[in-house]
Amino acid sequence: MTAFAVAHVRSVEFGPDIVAYLERIDATLDPFGGRFVVHGGDVEVVEGSWGKDLIIIEFPDLDRLRAWYDSPAYRAILPLRTEHMEADIVFAQGVPADYRAASALEH
Repeated sequence: MTAFAVAHVRSVEFGPDIVAYLERIDATLDPFGGRFVVHGGDVEVVEGSWGKDLIIIEFPDLDRLRAWYDSPAYRAILPLRTEHMEADIVFAQGVPADYRAASALEH
């Protein structure tokens, strides 16, 4: 089942480290089947409030998402982001294509 790394970015100090991070992250995703489905851009806030950016990276499953995050290749570039960005990062498991909201009542 698909899984997602989701970042709610509150602030970014854009500079050489963030540029290097952006130039290198795609190569870290490839071995784990990861791909960006949302990467910044405009969001339309229809309820509540929002910070700066939204980033969503899709993976084939939660195991591969975790393996990517813990991989030596990603760990090598992680400080380039964490030292220059404030964000909430969560991992979320997707639901099957035939999922219905009422299914949550069964738990």
